[in-house]
Amino acid sequence: MATVKKENYDASSIKILEGLEAVRKRPGMYIGSTDKRGLHHLIWEIVDNAIDESINGYGDYIKITLNKDGSVTIEDHGRGVPIGMHESGRSTPEVIYTILHAGGKFEEGTYKVSGGLHGVGASVVNALSKWMKVTIYREGVISTILFADGGKVKEPLKTIGTTNKTGTTVTFLPDPEIFKSTNFSFTTITERMQESAFLLSGITIEVVDEEDNRNVKYHYEQGLINFVEYINEGKATLHKVINFNGIKQGIEVDVALQYQEGYNENILSFVNNVKTSDGGSHETGFKSGITKAFNDYAKENNLLKGKDASFEGSDVREGLSAVINLKIPENLLQFEGQTKGKLGTPEARTITEQITYENMKFFLEENREIALNIVEKASRSKIAREAARKAREAARQGKGKEKKDKILSGKLAKATGKDASISELFLVEGDSAGGSAKTGRNRETQAILPLRGKVKKLLITIFKVMKN
Repeated sequence: MATVKKENYDASSIKILEGLEAVRKRPGMYIGSTDKRGLHHLIWEIVDNAIDESINGYGDYIKITLNKDGSVTIEDHGRGVPIGMHESGRSTPEVIYTILHAGGKFEEGTYKVSGGLHGVGASVVNALSKWMKVTIYREGVISTILFADGGKVKEPLKTIGTTNKTGTTVTFLPDPEIFKSTNFSFTTITERMQESAFLLSGITIEVVDEEDNRNVKYHYEQGLINFVEYINEGKATLHKVINFNGIKQGIEVDVALQYQEGYNENILSFVNNVKTSDGGSHETGFKSGITKAFNDYAKENNLLKGKDASFEGSDVREGLSAVINLKIPENLLQFEGQTKGKLGTPEARTITEQITYENMKFFLEENREIALNIVEKASRSKIAREAARKAREAARQGKGKEKKDKILSGKLAKATGKDASISELFLVEGDSAGGSAKTGRNRETQAILPLRGKVKKLLITIFKVMKN
């Protein structure tokens, strides 16, 4: 009989993970995964801090460098991380980069809006790095602090020179003991940074790959308009890009959209310049607002009659390319999960719907020709959708089969044989002739069908059915 090993489960079994040890123990809780997606999330966390500075009016330049040793450097021209002593007795940079939930985004007034909501980004990156170096340009001096072995201070904060600029430069090397691969993708980074440049009109974002000697720089003056033009490049569009924005209850909504002749919809959404890949309340509000605007316009202009069913959302969004970007104050911002893939802020739905409806309704009323073209496109989509629905219902009910059977049913005397090459169909006029023909036929090879009425039309129908 096998012996059962007994394990004591008492107070001594409970382990408290100190500081950043918890992050290294369960990295997926903080960055989603330890694969390529999680690896690049380290960059996004640091870049989001730089973007937050730009959103709030500090700095117009961000640079990402993939270094030859596998590390990555993110540089911004913001205000620079505070360098004074914290009330805890440690330097402020040490607190920011080693303690979870420590940051300026918890203090009201420090940031008007912020993509880095949770306050764990910088410290989590430090915890999951083999080493991290932070260089700060602030208050006329250059300061540095070095961390190693999962976030431990290796060299405390020190002053190494003077400067007349401001900003923060963070360099880190991902820990190969944590990640399946520590090779960053230049393409993944440039795609994300181009999106950020579109959203931050006037800012310059540069990405450099020192290993392969590659360099790209992004700068867009018209922001979301340029973004939608880029999405629809090479496509046949119905009008110039429509751009509108508004602010309610402190939530700022910025939207650009354009219809093209294709059938696919392409809606991208962002909150405080963080991409919400899984959508959320703002996308739902946008879709409701634009659908309501088109239905009201069509009914008020007799383009949809009283008994006609309204457009559905899919009708109105056929061929639509749109970018939605919201700026939400920290006290209202709710993401679902640390990786910020879906917006949960309930107020965002109502506000986005109102701003979208008001602006789209006004645009349609002021631009009749464009409005009619889009409504016509939506009408075609509605007709196709209803036809497809009826076809599905007919297929489920077997109506097509019933129709064919009805044509040839009743008085048809079928041949019993299966060899079509020797089978014959005799068409006779009237039931009386049909009865006589049936008695004298070869049942195996000859079929009899009595006809009445318009014989020519019946023959055409029969041949069509036989052909199918």
